[in-house]
Amino acid sequence: MPRTRTRSRSRTAALATAALLAAFLPFTGSSAAADDPAPVPVDRFEGEVPFASPPAEGVFTWGGSSTDNPTLALKDRADAPEGAKALEGTYNISAYGGFSHDFAFDQPAHDWTASKGIRFWWYGQNTAPLPPGSGKKINFEIKDGGANGEASELWTTSFTDDWEGWHQVEIPFADFVYRTDYQPVGGIDHILNLDKMWGYALTLPTGAPGQFALDNVELYGKADPSLKVGVVTDAAVYPVKEGASAHIKISLATTASAPTEEPVTVAYTTEGGTADPAKDYTPTSGTVTFPAGSPSGASQSITVATTKDRTAEEAETIPLKLTVTGAKPPLETPQAVIDAHDLPYLNPRLPIKKRVADLLARMSPAEKAGQMTQAERNALKSQGDIASYDLGSLLSGGGSVPTPNTPEAWAKMVDSYQLRAQATRFQIPLIYGVDAVHGHNNVIGSTIMPHNIGLGATRDPALAEKTGAVTAGEVRATGIPWDFAPCLCVARDERWGRTYESYGEDPALVSSLETVIQGMQGRADGKDLSRNDKVLATAKHFVGDGGTEYGSSTTGSYPIDQGVTKVTRQELEAVHLAPFADAVKRGIGTVMPSYSSLDILGDDEGPVKMHANAAMINGVLKDRMGFKGFVISDWQAIDQIPGDYPSDVRTSINAGLDMIMVPTDYPTFTATLQNEVKEGRIAQSRIDDAVTRILTQKFQLGLFEKPYADTTNLADVGSAAHRAVARTAAAESQVLLKNTGNILPLKPSQKVYVAGSNADDLGNQAGGWTVTWQGGSGKTTTGTTILDGIKKDTTTAPTYSKDASAPTEGYDVGVVVVGEKPYAEGIGDVGNGHTLSLTAADQAAIDKVCAAMKCAVLIVSGRPQLIGDQLPKADALVASWLPGTEGDGVADVLYGKKAFTGQLPLTWPKSEAQLPINVGDTTYDPQFPYGWGLTTLKKTPPGGEVTLRALALAANFVKADSPAGKEIATAARQIVQQKIADHLTQATSKPFANADHLLLTGDLKGAITQLTAAYRAA
Repeated sequence: MPRTRTRSRSRTAALATAALLAAFLPFTGSSAAADDPAPVPVDRFEGEVPFASPPAEGVFTWGGSSTDNPTLALKDRADAPEGAKALEGTYNISAYGGFSHDFAFDQPAHDWTASKGIRFWWYGQNTAPLPPGSGKKINFEIKDGGANGEASELWTTSFTDDWEGWHQVEIPFADFVYRTDYQPVGGIDHILNLDKMWGYALTLPTGAPGQFALDNVELYGKADPSLKVGVVTDAAVYPVKEGASAHIKISLATTASAPTEEPVTVAYTTEGGTADPAKDYTPTSGTVTFPAGSPSGASQSITVATTKDRTAEEAETIPLKLTVTGAKPPLETPQAVIDAHDLPYLNPRLPIKKRVADLLARMSPAEKAGQMTQAERNALKSQGDIASYDLGSLLSGGGSVPTPNTPEAWAKMVDSYQLRAQATRFQIPLIYGVDAVHGHNNVIGSTIMPHNIGLGATRDPALAEKTGAVTAGEVRATGIPWDFAPCLCVARDERWGRTYESYGEDPALVSSLETVIQGMQGRADGKDLSRNDKVLATAKHFVGDGGTEYGSSTTGSYPIDQGVTKVTRQELEAVHLAPFADAVKRGIGTVMPSYSSLDILGDDEGPVKMHANAAMINGVLKDRMGFKGFVISDWQAIDQIPGDYPSDVRTSINAGLDMIMVPTDYPTFTATLQNEVKEGRIAQSRIDDAVTRILTQKFQLGLFEKPYADTTNLADVGSAAHRAVARTAAAESQVLLKNTGNILPLKPSQKVYVAGSNADDLGNQAGGWTVTWQGGSGKTTTGTTILDGIKKDTTTAPTYSKDASAPTEGYDVGVVVVGEKPYAEGIGDVGNGHTLSLTAADQAAIDKVCAAMKCAVLIVSGRPQLIGDQLPKADALVASWLPGTEGDGVADVLYGKKAFTGQLPLTWPKSEAQLPINVGDTTYDPQFPYGWGLTTLKKTPPGGEVTLRALALAANFVKADSPAGKEIATAARQIVQQKIADHLTQATSKPFANADHLLLTGDLKGAITQLTAAYRAA
């Protein structure tokens, strides 16, 4: 445990107190030994380290929201234990918050290997001494290895604030443990090497306002040589066929890879486990020695031989107990595992239904509960918990990645977790899930597609299927068989921070692009799921998350996300349920309920949390729609159900949820679930149904035969062929809203001036859910920016000035790329620090460039932006959405390599006061109507209304989705858009938008009638 020395308020008294404590209270820490080196300063808080954020060196704060960030200041203090100043802070944290000191990313990491531990002075706030351990808990962590302080391995411990006044906290490095609830990089080697240290961080207590002071962080003492050496095994689990031998490799791992200073001995013996030493294996014991001077990596092998008895059996474990002298032992005991064999469920020739029934009949309540549990991989207290709790699933949340974040590392990471499942009785493989919502977006170097809202603008079902296939191929290549996508929400209010996750505001549009499911899963019968380029898909979020009412959310500072959807039953069926009915017909494998609540007007039941909504999940989804897959909860979502935790568990399971994304407290969930069944509050039949659904998908995916990554297609991750699909999608997603004087497409010979915040920012054009949950600005992954694409298409190099500060004289045309920075979910809600207005800097760039030359304005955003004031200034206006990593695709349409063909998937409002505004509304007077999108594909047919009448006649004889039908629709739209472009009023916009909806429903004749009405209204 950390040790402390106290110092009172008066500096003189403090010195005396410290001396007395050192003499009479040895547990508080003794004076340094005579041969201990001098302390090494880390942070004196005299101003030598600034308040600064990475990558610069400095102290910075962080928190679950802006209000969770503590406030910090360097203050002169007469009682400061060292120097004249100390760091003071106040906090009032509801979720999580604290501060870090990161060393500079462009400088070498620090070497702490010579020291025993780290210590600092902490000013306690208790008015009277408390018994040790009873004060507020403060977590202290250090950052080991990796690329920098924000991509390092976190090692943590804690101390309690039990004193009034200054006390010194000493923490030996031996007290730090690997942090299991969160790792920014997912762990590097799980060894506290200390030779590449990047700083420290403190997590402050929640629940009540507090204050603190900190001074003189330093390293102390002399390192214990034995703590510089560890014994590791090449694996923790060694599966073998019955009768084969396991070869367990033990190796040395030393700090900074230095040779050992003392000999290391490892005594071993086979002991315990479920295998019978009399008939299943040959017991073995002995000792291996590594002499002094052995290099890091030196290894020896121990063999455990198994015997063959030719009877059908479940898997059996043979632990190899290791007793280490002169080094740190392995984190856990390695074990050989004799594979389960000759049981019916393992026979791939049997029908899946019979295999599932056989396995289910063998399982214990604990094993069934484990199959219904999904944990975040970073939250595992130990990887061994996969077997201890019989966990059925793991996931990587946004930003939960391995180090290095490469496709190869992902495959190895997932395989390491699958290996742990082999230590269970029946070796039921894990089903690993990830939010690959626009490509394999957690992986650096993967192909990042436009977000769904951009795909909605393409109106191209075949392209949507291709993007799903590319994503599935890249995800499965990294060993992951399950994708939490696609989002089938119908976005009805663009103030919602998840708007870009939707294909649009029209359920007909969303349903038309569900071809993505076939791209991901293959055939609707599930028979393609075992292919190495397909994944299990997830329709989310069931049901109504796109329709939540603004101001109805009770989650933190969210105004709309996770709120209440208030609809009539007719609206529910027509708008929100329709896409899920189509997904079930397409064979969707899993469905995820929404965080939101559903309030069906007129039923007098009020809002019901979707995770508790049995009428919708059991009644509509499973019974009426006939959904045969399994239902997975959202992240910790059952905790939002009213009531205590046991009632959350039973309510959600009884409502039809089959697997619960816990994601951090899997021990409590599995125990609670078993107890609820034992007490009769959840029927055993409900559990068996859930486990049957889960096992069925695992068998369909072929995981029992091939649990590990098939890396055959690993080289395809981020490949040129895959990026070509993303480039096409980016090009087709561009919506030309205005094109006065036909300044677009540009000519390669034109001299171009490029400006704006999003012209040269890969992270901004990729948006949220890219590498991390919230995404980030800058070069977060590999790809081309819009500016990169423009540079390739011009014969004269363009001038780029982000803020348009460069001189603007002498250019033929300006391209100003503006819009949003990345965000995700409710953090991006309008009113939660976000607006629909362009920033002052973006507006200034438009003003300057468009006043000096002809200009095209591109808006890179996840939703429409309010541009009424800027609209007259721009000659051309393009909704670029969030095009992903292939900025070349945007340049392709700017320069005419491909035609503008995109159409608005959302109504573009004039003001926030109009929201929500959607196609079909009684009052409908937007800036641009749903479906709007000028095209440069071909010239507008002549003849005006005469031609429209001819097209209406032809529409009687063709289908809307036939080539001829599409030609008729395109020609009619062009004629009408040319006519009404300068006359967008309610009278023209309303029928125009209605026409686009009718086209998507297959009513070509009705669409032409509506277009004709818009033409005449102009």
